Amino acid sequence: MCLHHCAAKDPSSLANLKQVKNTHLHLDWTVSFDQKNITGHVVLDLVTLENNVDKVILDTSYLAIQRVSLNEKDLKYTISERHPCLGSALTIQLPEPIAASGTKFQIKIDYSTTEECTAIQFLEPEQTIGKKYPYLFSQCQAIHARAFCPCQDSPAIKLTYSASVSSPLPVIMSALKTEDIQGADGLTTYKFEQRTSIPSYLIAIASGNLESREIGPRSSVWSEPEMIEIAANEFEDTEKFIATGEDLLTPYEWGRYDLLVLPPSFPYGGMENPCLTFVTPTLLAGDKSAVDVVAHEIAHSWMGNLVTTQNWEHFWLNEGHTVFIERKITGRLHGEAERQFSAILGWKALKESVELFGEDSPATVLKPDLSSGIDPDDYFSSVPYEKGFNLLYHIEKTVGGGEIFEPFLKSYVGKFAGQSISTEQWKDYLFEYFKKAHGQAMVDKLNTIDWNTWINSPGMPPVDPEFDTTLAKQCYDLADRWDKARDNTDLSGFSASDVETFSAGQKIVFLERLTGCAPLPHALIRKMDELYQLTSIRNADIRFRWQNLCVMTSFEPIYPEVVEFITEQGRMKFVRPLFRLLYEAKNGKQLAIDTYLKHKKFYHPIAATLIEKDIGLKQ
Repeated sequence: MCLHHCAAKDPSSLANLKQVKNTHLHLDWTVSFDQKNITGHVVLDLVTLENNVDKVILDTSYLAIQRVSLNEKDLKYTISERHPCLGSALTIQLPEPIAASGTKFQIKIDYSTTEECTAIQFLEPEQTIGKKYPYLFSQCQAIHARAFCPCQDSPAIKLTYSASVSSPLPVIMSALKTEDIQGADGLTTYKFEQRTSIPSYLIAIASGNLESREIGPRSSVWSEPEMIEIAANEFEDTEKFIATGEDLLTPYEWGRYDLLVLPPSFPYGGMENPCLTFVTPTLLAGDKSAVDVVAHEIAHSWMGNLVTTQNWEHFWLNEGHTVFIERKITGRLHGEAERQFSAILGWKALKESVELFGEDSPATVLKPDLSSGIDPDDYFSSVPYEKGFNLLYHIEKTVGGGEIFEPFLKSYVGKFAGQSISTEQWKDYLFEYFKKAHGQAMVDKLNTIDWNTWINSPGMPPVDPEFDTTLAKQCYDLADRWDKARDNTDLSGFSASDVETFSAGQKIVFLERLTGCAPLPHALIRKMDELYQLTSIRNADIRFRWQNLCVMTSFEPIYPEVVEFITEQGRMKFVRPLFRLLYEAKNGKQLAIDTYLKHKKFYHPIAATLIEKDIGLKQ
């Protein structure tokens, strides 16, 4: 056991990580859809990291703790006053100090979740697709695992877990199912094991009217029955993504790679829960035009799940590497021009995040400072993803291309698999690897990179990435033609054939280019929609960009479409910017507030909190 890595300080955890480490966690849960809670107990396998440890401090948030015990004997415990972002420390007094470092012991905690729980969302039947059964799903990243289980809620702590969950509806978790036992009380008990060590934020559960279909030799897709055929068709290329990831990195070691298509209120594009990626139904475009998100979540199997950020200040290690590998997979399957094109889309997303926070904002630093108790969710944006990607892209160019850089990535995963690491450890290994593999000349090349600005300064990266614009040029040219036509009454030079050969990605880039221009006159918006039929497109990313463009110009005929879109799905990437734009648009402010308040229960608690800040309902 690598004890010194576990002893790192985590500004987002209240636990005494330097004194004791949780190595395995067993959950014994009963799900109640009537009470909207989970009750039961957790058993923590712990080991001391120092001599004379006299207490265990765990992270909790809004939990009702009933009993804490060691060898069936009650222990004294206190729950501290709640920190606004980090929850409440649960301090457990041991009966006597444990003298020796390396001593193993078990603590059992009986508890239940409460209605304030931010880790789980209970859906009413009407919030699901089938409308007949309730549904439960969890979302623990970044620091919400503490809301459904007392734990050391830090990515620095990697543990295995097992679970025994009783529910009236099928249960799946981020682990391998070992058995299910029918009970006499209408409940079935499902048993799970996750044998590869993971951080607490990757513990996940879903329970509802779930069906599965095999889509590959090690993959199934799960969803409500009403969506299962569409989902199975959309994700049939999953095995290609996994195999390409293995070819780039190391063998896939999680056994299964299943997908769960969640009800629409799921706040993210995807969540890389091991063995069971959670995805938004907004990916079901019907033409596989949005499935690259799956390549992203598969890339997490190595980057994040196997090699993990030490704490949320180093989150870019998870996401920057994952975006980089995702685009490598895309490049191998669809050609280098597609990888470059995806990077152009990412650069625009990064620019938007930097503009939203402000270019001097600490939230735009690649390795931000969270030491003042900042909620990592408040800094959630495309910065760790795209600034991180661009740093790795820049390093790849500096060392001489993919054939030189890709072997480093494979070596990096091999070196740090099973560990939680910092930016400094990553950088030290980068230099160590290239010196050993390519000599001092390569180290000299690496030293030309402005590391301090890349890692510690706010704003956009210090280097223009100079992506290949082959696929983007047509989009730029068409957007520029529309921009120049703003004073023209004759629009006969435009026709439906302008976008006939465009991929979904090219339509997105075309619309994104226009959102960077001055707002277009409404006559042009009408004409564009008449020719290109943009309002009727179902691809969520295109829909989002088109509505964005319209609301920026306060084009009121689009408002009902916007309301429909932001209330039929709760993916933050789409709903937050559209709520903000509607709030700022002419005759939109009250509509944004009323729409949110009417549908508040639909949104996931993480999304709801952030939308309320976006539209002035919360400081």
